[in-house]
Amino acid sequence: MRGNSIKQEQRLGPNISARLSAHVTLEVQADGKVFAAFGGYYLDLGTFSPSAAGRLQDLRVGLPLKSLISSRRDIDQQIYQLVRRLARRGLLEYPVRRVRSKEEDVVIEPQAADYWPEAPPLDDEDTMVLSRFALLRRRGNAMVLESPRAGALLRICNPQIAAALARLSAPQQLKRFRRREGFPGIELLAVLLDCQMLFKVERSDKRSLRTAEGDANLVLWDFHDLLFHTRSTEGRHANPLGGLYPYAATTPALPAVRALWSGKKVGLDKLSAAPEAMSPFVKLLNERHSTRSFDDQRPISLADLARFLQATARIRSKSQHQVDLGEAQPSVEYTTRPYPSAGGSYELELYLAVNKCEGLDRGFYHYDADGHVLVAIDTRAPEFDAVLASAQFAMDAAAPPQILLIITARFGRVSWKYSSIAYALVLKDVGVLLQTLYLTAVDMGLGGCAIGTVNIDLFAKMTGLEFHIESPVGQFAMGRPAETEY
Repeated sequence: MRGNSIKQEQRLGPNISARLSAHVTLEVQADGKVFAAFGGYYLDLGTFSPSAAGRLQDLRVGLPLKSLISSRRDIDQQIYQLVRRLARRGLLEYPVRRVRSKEEDVVIEPQAADYWPEAPPLDDEDTMVLSRFALLRRRGNAMVLESPRAGALLRICNPQIAAALARLSAPQQLKRFRRREGFPGIELLAVLLDCQMLFKVERSDKRSLRTAEGDANLVLWDFHDLLFHTRSTEGRHANPLGGLYPYAATTPALPAVRALWSGKKVGLDKLSAAPEAMSPFVKLLNERHSTRSFDDQRPISLADLARFLQATARIRSKSQHQVDLGEAQPSVEYTTRPYPSAGGSYELELYLAVNKCEGLDRGFYHYDADGHVLVAIDTRAPEFDAVLASAQFAMDAAAPPQILLIITARFGRVSWKYSSIAYALVLKDVGVLLQTLYLTAVDMGLGGCAIGTVNIDLFAKMTGLEFHIESPVGQFAMGRPAETEY
């Protein structure tokens, strides 16, 4: 244990502290039980000795991580346990100072709930460069450095740090870079490396910086697409999310119906079909609605699910074509399915979190659209329950859905062909698939509800898939509707 503590102490360095985020307070009861209060919630952190509880308010100004990790004193070990519990919920931030400086250079703000600062070793011969996904921008009155690949962002407090980071837009060898004015310090560079805002390059590497960073799947991503994906989903940012009415005090809501233009009007009512003359398809469109309450006494059956998946997502045919790109003529596989897809990419996949289904065990499955089979995926119970609970919360429902369809995208199927618009095309495909799911559910007498949020980090933990290779882009709850829904 001593050896492991020393190794971690050396990696973190002496200048990184942990302190409570501004929106968090600690409340200590007489029996030593400690709660973290934030946003109207209370988190039980455990019971601590009177001496440890008395030091907890030091977390408001910050405690050096090195001293907590290396100390063998019982009080420091208790504080360290509490710090790790706070870190797992994303309730801490981490100021970084240079040696003999009282001023903060940067403050590390976690964006993933379980973020913990790490400082991998650096050598004088190492050459580093900024990630092409790193973004330096204004946030309020502060400058922040962030990346869709990072588990944290950096609030820049020292303008010299921003200038030093700008030099890293071109590869810099550490032994030369550290002699430059405004050198940001080894610990900060190591943290940036751990956050994937910097990456190492070999001086002899003849590849472009784009291909030298990450894996082959990362090469296919444009900067704005990956940023949009991570900032418009849950799991990899700490921004407010959902129906929070953020501008209600600033500007009135837009009217539901747009104001008329002043041009000549052409009436259409007399030319439209009467309701009784509408086709079955038009009637189906008019009957489409969201269902949030399901009859758990009569859950959906496996036979219903099989027919539903066949009607909405099963592969109908496969083909292979040569793409004429001049000298290169790569071969590309294509499929056809019941809904349209940009360029015939059909990048969307369906995963099922099955809560209640007659004839099917509760669990997590992938739908193989080619073989028309469900393949069970082993996943931890807390994560499986969390994804159902999140869907229930998003729908404001009394119970979890009977089945939650998680729509993922294999992004490379689209970005291999399309530039600048790849992620936008993925979202368009999600829209047409959701409408297909809705109409089929209504046609079969089932209930469905599209869900606007999805946690890409939770899905990655459940499947082991990197979020930039395949991750969720939509969700659809379904089951047999309760009678009150009719």
